[in-house]
Amino acid sequence: MITKIKVLLAIRQGQIGGGESHVLNLVHFLDKEQFEPIVLSFTPGPMVDRLRESGIVTYVIDSKSPVNFQMWKQVKALLQKEKIDLVHAHGTRANMNIIWAAKQCKIPVIYTVHGWSFHSDQSFLVQTARIIAERKLTRWSHLTITVSDSNHKTGQQLIKGFQSRVIFNGIDMTRFRRDQPFNDIRTPYNIPANHTVVVFIARMTLQKDPITMIQAFKYVADRYPDMTLLMIGQGDLDQAVSDAIAQNGLQKRVVRDDFRLDVADVLNASDIYCLPSHWEGQPIGLIEAMAMGKAVIATHVDGSKELVQDGVNGLLIDPQQPKQLASAIERLHTDRKLHKRLAEQAYHLSRERYDAAFMADYIEDAYRTTLSETKPGYSRPSLSQTSPLKKKDISRLETQERAF
Repeated sequence: MITKIKVLLAIRQGQIGGGESHVLNLVHFLDKEQFEPIVLSFTPGPMVDRLRESGIVTYVIDSKSPVNFQMWKQVKALLQKEKIDLVHAHGTRANMNIIWAAKQCKIPVIYTVHGWSFHSDQSFLVQTARIIAERKLTRWSHLTITVSDSNHKTGQQLIKGFQSRVIFNGIDMTRFRRDQPFNDIRTPYNIPANHTVVVFIARMTLQKDPITMIQAFKYVADRYPDMTLLMIGQGDLDQAVSDAIAQNGLQKRVVRDDFRLDVADVLNASDIYCLPSHWEGQPIGLIEAMAMGKAVIATHVDGSKELVQDGVNGLLIDPQQPKQLASAIERLHTDRKLHKRLAEQAYHLSRERYDAAFMADYIEDAYRTTLSETKPGYSRPSLSQTSPLKKKDISRLETQERAF
C-alpha cells in the first residue's frame, strides 16, 4: 500500500477569486492515488463550501490579520494533527499566516505568488515594506512558484537572488466549452436578447478597478442604447460601486450580482469581457473568458499582457483610463469582424496553453522535487513513472527546471 503525501494548501480567503479558483482546479486535478490534499482558508466562503461538498477536508481559521500569535498556534496544531508532509501557500497573506508554524514543525513550504503584494502605485514606504516582506517569504520558502513570466522577472528585478519556477495557471477546460448546453442568464436579469453584454467578473476591489469600468461604460451607454453591463462579484468597494452606478445614472443599464459558481453560463451570455486591473499575477477569469471564445479587453499589466496580445487575440489598454476602455468597448461593439477574429484567436491560445490538468502535473512534480530535497529517504520518481504528460510537455518541464 502506497502512503499518500499529505499536502496542506493554504489560501487567504474562502471567496471565489483567481487564487481560489486556482486552488479548486489544483485540488480537482491532483493525483489522489499519490497525494491527499487538505485545504486551509482564513475566511469562510463559497470556495470552502464547494470543497467540503466534494469531500475535501477543509479547515477555516478565521483571521483578518497575519500578525496573530494565537492563530499561528492554531495553524501549528493543525499541521501536527493532520501530520502534513508539505505546505503549499497560495498568496502573500496565506504564506505569512502559515510559514512560522511550518518552520516550527520542520515542514517544507512551497509558495505560489498569485501577483506580488507590492505595486508601483503604492507609496515608497509601503512598497519598500512589502518588497522586504516578499523577500523574506521567498527565502524562507523552499520553492517559489510564479504564475507568469512577468511576475518571475519582476521578482528578479526587485528581490536579490530571487528564483522561481514558472507554472502557468490553468482552468478546467471541460467546464468551459462552447459546444455544451448552458442555462439562460439573460432572461432572469431582464437583459434584452439584442443587447451587447459587457461583463465584469471580479472582486469589487481596488486591484480590479470596478470604478473605471463604470466610468468607461457611461461613455458607451450614452451613445449606444443596445448595451448592458453585467457586474458579478463582491468586495471592499461594494458601496462605492453602487454609488458610482447611481451617480452616472446607470441603474437601468448595469446589472449587479454577487459571486456565482456558474461562470461558464455567465460568460456564454456575454459578448465582451473586461478586466481593467491595476495589477495581476495571471488572471484566471481572463483565461476562462478566452476559453469560451469571448472578445477580451485587459490592462497592460503583469500577467494580463502575457495572455493578451493587442490587436491579435484581444485589446490592451492602460490602467485607470476610462476613455481608453470605452473606446475599446466601442470598437468591439461596432466592428463585428474584429470582434470575431480576436475572440477566435483568444479561444485557440487559451486551450493550447492553459489546461489545469497540465498545471497540476507541473505542480505535482514540484511537490516531488521539494520532498526529495527535504525529506530523508524520499525517492523522487521519474516523470515517466508519475505523470501522463506528453513528451513535449515533459521536455518543457525539464527545461523549465534547468532555467529556474
